[in-house]
Amino acid sequence: MIRLVDVEKTYYSKAGDIRALKKTNLEIRDGEIFGIIGLSGAGKSTLIRCINMLEVPTGGKVFVNGEELTAMSEGQLRQARRKIGMIFQHFNLLSSRTVYDNVAFPLEIQGMDKSYIDKKVMELLELVQLQDRKDYYPSQLSGGQKQRVGIARSLASDPQVLLSDEATSALDPTTTKSILQLLKDINKRLGLTIVLITHQMEVVKEICDRVAVIEDGVIIEQGPMPKVFANPKMETTKEFVRTVSDLKIPNIIDTENMKDSYFPGSNLLVSLTFIGGADEEAKGAASADQPLVSALIKKFGVDVNIISGNVDYLKDSPYGRLLIEIMGDEEAIARCISYMKEQKVKLEVIGYVA
Repeated sequence: MIRLVDVEKTYYSKAGDIRALKKTNLEIRDGEIFGIIGLSGAGKSTLIRCINMLEVPTGGKVFVNGEELTAMSEGQLRQARRKIGMIFQHFNLLSSRTVYDNVAFPLEIQGMDKSYIDKKVMELLELVQLQDRKDYYPSQLSGGQKQRVGIARSLASDPQVLLSDEATSALDPTTTKSILQLLKDINKRLGLTIVLITHQMEVVKEICDRVAVIEDGVIIEQGPMPKVFANPKMETTKEFVRTVSDLKIPNIIDTENMKDSYFPGSNLLVSLTFIGGADEEAKGAASADQPLVSALIKKFGVDVNIISGNVDYLKDSPYGRLLIEIMGDEEAIARCISYMKEQKVKLEVIGYVA
């Protein structure tokens, strides 16, 4: 559906050139929700604007639905962009027009007749659950309602692709969840390919099928969202994951005297990650239905104390983390670690404590 081949973008200025994108290669599948996450200044907004050619790449090629946008004339691009909708962080609504008129605006520009516009606008307002607000002005709407208008407007031309540029970062957590659920529903009902950029891992884990992490203009890690989330490779990715799933060690645990190797009478602290089901793309984490703790106790005669844990969802898959303390002699603890590795459990050995 979307393919970027060696895409580069450099901004030239007297103060010095800025390479916002460096040899970026990306493939986004038809009908999926693809997340692009990065810190401010990482190049994610530039990347998404290169997809619809609002930013013209300095080098490389952009393909959408089999057509090379980078080879098109301005007139051809205008036609191609009708199949690429976009929603923005700050809504970009016309303040002097009602909700109805904002959604109708792109259809009016295309010269559609009034009966078609009326039918289409009302269908879209029903889709985003704002049919009772059609005569309101943007100033009379909440942030979440404004974004719903923006989403309806972006769908007016029946796009095949929807680009979301930090669409939830100006919203409170509850409203963010409702907007993400709406995007998820639109993806399923319309079969729309959605590309979503964000700096919030909470957004990625909520609805994305696959994700790419961008840093300093380079895609440093990408793959199925459960796999990247449960088994991050790069430090930047690990930091993003920690923002939503970090397990705190309680103060009662003497971490100041923690050691890397066993000492007499010590217990081992281990963090475990679990993914619901046996998803092949989520390798690197244990299945959530695997009776791991009881297996350790029965097989190796150790005691296991669950210090803390949490359960969440990665899109539709259960995801959990446990912080456990394994109590036993050195050999039994070592055998526990070997067993968990054999079971392909995602584990992090934290250290030995008294």
